[in-house]
Amino acid sequence: MTVNANQKVLKKALGIGLSAVMGMSLLAGCSSDSNANPSSNGGTATDGGSKERVTLKVEIFDRGNSPEPYTITNNYLSNLVQERFGDPNNIDVQYVPVQRSEEVTKLNVLMASNTDVPDIVFTYDSSVFYRYAQQGGLTDVGALIDEYGPTLKKFLGDDTLAFGQLDGQQMAIPGKRAITGRYSSYIRQDWLDKLGLPAPTTTDELYTTLKAFKEKDPGGLGSKNIPMGMALAPAQFETLIYSFLKPIKGDLTYGQRYELPLHDGFKDAMQFLNKLYNEGLISQDFSLDEDKTQLAKDVQNGNVGYWSEDVDNIFYNEGTLDNLYKNVQGSTVTAVDVLTNANEGNKHIKSRYASNGMYIMIPKSSKRAVEAIKYLDWMASDNNLIDIYSGVEGENYDLVDGIPVVKADVSQEFADRLFNAGDMAIISNGKNIGDQATNEKAWISGFPERNQKMLKQSIDIANTDTVGPIVFGKPIEAESKYGTTLNDKLAVIIVKTAMAKPEQFDAVYEQEMKDFMSLGGTQLKEELEAALKDL
Repeated sequence: MTVNANQKVLKKALGIGLSAVMGMSLLAGCSSDSNANPSSNGGTATDGGSKERVTLKVEIFDRGNSPEPYTITNNYLSNLVQERFGDPNNIDVQYVPVQRSEEVTKLNVLMASNTDVPDIVFTYDSSVFYRYAQQGGLTDVGALIDEYGPTLKKFLGDDTLAFGQLDGQQMAIPGKRAITGRYSSYIRQDWLDKLGLPAPTTTDELYTTLKAFKEKDPGGLGSKNIPMGMALAPAQFETLIYSFLKPIKGDLTYGQRYELPLHDGFKDAMQFLNKLYNEGLISQDFSLDEDKTQLAKDVQNGNVGYWSEDVDNIFYNEGTLDNLYKNVQGSTVTAVDVLTNANEGNKHIKSRYASNGMYIMIPKSSKRAVEAIKYLDWMASDNNLIDIYSGVEGENYDLVDGIPVVKADVSQEFADRLFNAGDMAIISNGKNIGDQATNEKAWISGFPERNQKMLKQSIDIANTDTVGPIVFGKPIEAESKYGTTLNDKLAVIIVKTAMAKPEQFDAVYEQEMKDFMSLGGTQLKEELEAALKDL
C-alpha cells in the first residue's frame, strides 16, 4: 500500500470520507437496495452485467472489542476493502455484524429472511452448513468459482474445497487453515533436574515420572503438588484419549469430538485416567475446570509438573510461561512428546485440525453471488490477504526473508487498525502466506522472541504422528440430531469413569456407555459405519 493510499484509508476509517460507508448500519434499508433487484443477475460494470452500483452484504463477527475511533462496520480494514475492491468494481461492501457468542442463533434468523440475509455468511459448525444445504438454502458455487475465482480456487486447493462439497456440488467455500497442529505437552525441567530424571518419552515412563513427582515433591509444594495438570477441556483429555484409540482408516478418524467413545481404545484411555486420578497424580478438581482457568493458575503458580495444552497457548506475551518464570525463580519448562499408542506401533498419536476453517456460504436468495466470489477471489489475490492480516509494512511489520514479522515497537494506533483482522480474512484461518512451514515461521514471529524457540519445538511435536478427520462428502444426520446431547454425555463419561473407585470402574463405564448409545450413539455408530462403506 502506498503512503497516499494508506492515508486515504485511514481518513475514511476516522469518518472523513463517510459517503461510501453511510449504508453500513445493521440491515438498514435492505429491502430497497439494489441487492433485492432480481434484474441485476449478479452482474457488475466489470463483467458486462448491470452498470448500476450494487451492494454486497458480508457477515462479520462482532466481538465487542472495537477500539476508538473504529466500529465493527467502519474501520481501517473495512475501508481498505472498499477502496481496493469495492470502488474499482462499482460495489458498496456492507458489513453485517453478528455477535460471535450468538453466531448460529443470529445466522438462523438471517437465513430465514429473504431480504435481510447477507450475501456472504459463514459458520464453523459443519452440521449448520449441511442443514442449510439440504434445505436448499445455499448457492452451488462450483461454476462461479471456476469463472470468477481462479485465484481463490488455487489458494484453497482441492483438499480444502472438498470440505464444502455435498453430493458433488460445491455448496460452501471452506476457509483454509494455515496450521493444522493442535496440541503439545510440557514438563518442568527443573523438577526433572532436581530428581536426576531424564524427560519421559513413553506413557510408561511418564507414569513413573508422575509417581516420582508426587512422592518426592521436587517443588516442595506439599498438598499443592499436582504431578499432571488436568482440565475438562479438549487440549487435556483429547491428548490422553488419542494415545489409546485406534484410528478408523489409516491416519484418519471420525471428525467430531463426541464420536471418541465409538473408537477401539477409548475404554483403555478412561481406565488410565481413572488410575491417574485415584493415585492422586492429576488435578483432583479437573471436572470443575472446563475453560482451563484453574489449570492455567496452577501452572503459573508452579504447582504442575506435566500438562498438555493447545500448541500456542502458553507462549503469549505475559502469558502462562512468562508468568511461571516470573512467579517461580529457577523454573524451566521443556516441550515433550510423551504419550505413546500401543495400538499404533507406539507412535505419539495426536489429533490434527482439518485443513478447512469456517464454511463460507452464499444464500440461495442472494442476487450478488458473482460479486461475492469476486470479493473472495480479490482477498486471495496479490498482497491483499497479507495486508489484511499484517497491516502496513514499516508500521505494523517488517518483511524478513519474505515473512511479515510484527514490529516489537508497533504503536497502539497502528496495532488497533488490525483489531478485526482475523475476522475479515475469512478465506484464511491463520496467516496463510505460503506452505505450512512458511505459515508456521510467520506465526512464530508474532510471539515474544524469548518464547519462539520452544514454540517451534511445540509445533514440531503437534505435527508428529497426527490423525485427521474423515471427509464423508455428505452429512451424517445423527451428528446434527444428537451431537449436542452426546457431547455433553462425553464430559459425563470422562468425569464419572475417572472418579470411580478402581474396583467399580468396569460397572460405571458400561453403564455410562449404555446411556451414551441410548442417547443417539447407536444411530450415530450405524450411520458412520454405513458412510464408511460408501466412501
